Amino acid sequence: MAKILHPLAEVFGYPVTDMSASANRHRTKRLCPFNNKVPNCTKDKAQDPLGVCSVFHENEVVITCPIRFRQHWLIADDAAEFFFGADAKWTTLTEVRLKDADGGSAGNIDVVLCAYDKAGKVYDFGALEVQAVYISGNVRNPFEHYMEAPAKRSGMNWTTEENYPRPDYLSSSRKRLAPQLIFKGGIINAWGKKTAVALNTGFFDTLPKLPEVSKEKADIAWLIYNVKPPEKQGMHYELFRERVVYTRFEPALIQITRSRPGKMEDFIRLLQAKVDEKLETPPTNKTIEIPFGR
Repeated sequence: MAKILHPLAEVFGYPVTDMSASANRHRTKRLCPFNNKVPNCTKDKAQDPLGVCSVFHENEVVITCPIRFRQHWLIADDAAEFFFGADAKWTTLTEVRLKDADGGSAGNIDVVLCAYDKAGKVYDFGALEVQAVYISGNVRNPFEHYMEAPAKRSGMNWTTEENYPRPDYLSSSRKRLAPQLIFKGGIINAWGKKTAVALNTGFFDTLPKLPEVSKEKADIAWLIYNVKPPEKQGMHYELFRERVVYTRFEPALIQITRSRPGKMEDFIRLLQAKVDEKLETPPTNKTIEIPFGR
């Protein structure tokens, strides 16, 4: 496969090379085909949405919008199977506010799956968090450039532009994933309920190795997804579950939030260089012309 010279994989749900009537309609109307809360894309700005669902990184597709994971609601099916088993009746609620013991907000749960009985009474639930990837650099500039003339610019070369956008996996885990697990996941775990985390293959592969357990002993299911290229114009990349990793809550959280130490010898060399620099620099002496006055 030839190296792709721009960052845009999907725009408003379709590959940037797709010039079908359906793809053009979604670009013109700024529509989201992936079960957003409204028909339109609302990413970044509702009035001027950043309609980039995913980007290319080293020719691989990286999902950058959490709504993109809702294709066919596959993530809900996979989470429900972990939470309740195969025979439960369940439904989904999105963006559910979670409060701590003091009544303060711990944030919104992306999706809560509720299992209910024949009378419609909720008897169990689980929390599904969706973790897309942050971008470093500027993705709006190539997006707006492409949108001015999609047919002419679907194969554009963006490699010479400043702030070329790339997935920022470290910020995605430290600034997003870890706090989500600490605050929201901590409450869910304290209640004895399960959490599922949906994320892209490339993102999961950058995390520290998590200690795995059997499904029956797990508090968290890591639902790891990728996408397949469409077979023809007018079709989307197809989301599919690549694998599931089961872990306990606390061991997984410790692994994700613990910094991996470098070599202490390198730090000592840094300290030594700074001390040497400080000792070798002569003090600043100023001449006082008349030290005691006249």
